[in-house]
Amino acid sequence: MMDSEEREIFFYLKEQDEQFVSAIAICRHAGGKHKSREKPDWAKPVLSRMFERGILEMNDSNSYRLRPIPVRSDTKQWVSPQIASILKRSGKNFEGFHENPGDAEAYYDQL
Repeated sequence: MMDSEEREIFFYLKEQDEQFVSAIAICRHAGGKHKSREKPDWAKPVLSRMFERGILEMNDSNSYRLRPIPVRSDTKQWVSPQIASILKRSGKNFEGFHENPGDAEAYYDQL
């Protein structure tokens, strides 16, 4: 499970659409202005901890982003849970398909 500081960084990087963000920018923006004024480098140990756990990836310029969720190509997925329930109620057999969990936070929590 992620602690509160890891969640702040997670939600900030989730908004960045898979762009690499420098550690300085994360320290400034992820925790709010009060936290960055009190301790400007608060996120650096948290970033290294998240990198070691495999939640983040780092490029050559030491910028971070969320590691993309791997897509399993061998399984088929429903378009949405609502369509899945409609098709199940139709009485036809749709074995081999499963619902897409779509919960990125749960995926990163298990790392």
